[in-house]
Amino acid sequence: MSLERVTGLLLIVMPIAFNLFFFLLGRSFDYPNILRQPTGEILRRFQAGGTALKLTWHGFVLTAVAFVPLVILVSQVLAEDEDLAVAPLATTFGVLAGVVQFLGLIRWPYLVPYLARTFLDPSSSEATRDAVDVIFQAFHRTLGVAIGEHLGYLFTGLWTLLVGVAMTQGDVFPAWLGWPGIVLGLALIVGSVEFAGPFEESGWRLAGLLVPIAYIAWSLWLVAAGVTLVLG
Repeated sequence: MSLERVTGLLLIVMPIAFNLFFFLLGRSFDYPNILRQPTGEILRRFQAGGTALKLTWHGFVLTAVAFVPLVILVSQVLAEDEDLAVAPLATTFGVLAGVVQFLGLIRWPYLVPYLARTFLDPSSSEATRDAVDVIFQAFHRTLGVAIGEHLGYLFTGLWTLLVGVAMTQGDVFPAWLGWPGIVLGLALIVGSVEFAGPFEESGWRLAGLLVPIAYIAWSLWLVAAGVTLVLG
């Protein structure tokens, strides 16, 4: 099978898997709305989800891991056109996007189960529960918001923007496909500042509304790019 076909198939499969696990988390855990609840409620819901919820989170983590080989394959396809100087820079941001999203999600299948067990243990003292609350919120705001969301959206947006530019300049993908990529990349970059600066406490409402729409459109854009490679 050719490089283009393999890349095309991964471009189709990866966003489908991402959205499938996102849907399953929303159905079983009310994600991401659950994140607005107090720590105790989040941990109770997590514990109630049992092994199935942990495995769902693990699958969601693996979609972030799968983004790295996807980025590398897309770069190799784009490299067939030697005039595309933006391709190496796009690869850098794409790999970084996969890494920071992995770091942002990995706490759920490994750290959060321990915190939930400790918090809900009848023998745990109130001081222990308070400590669990602080630890959960610290990891949530650092790994989740700062690294997973802020840097994840930012690097994904930069990768998407640069790949979109490369599509408009090269011959591998239809030139028209690059323009949605440029727009979506800019939208994700804007969404990356949802909790930055003056929005740190409660978030920027416009960015909060923009990101989910942008990610759905981004998924469709990846699938469209994959279809053009598979059929091309």
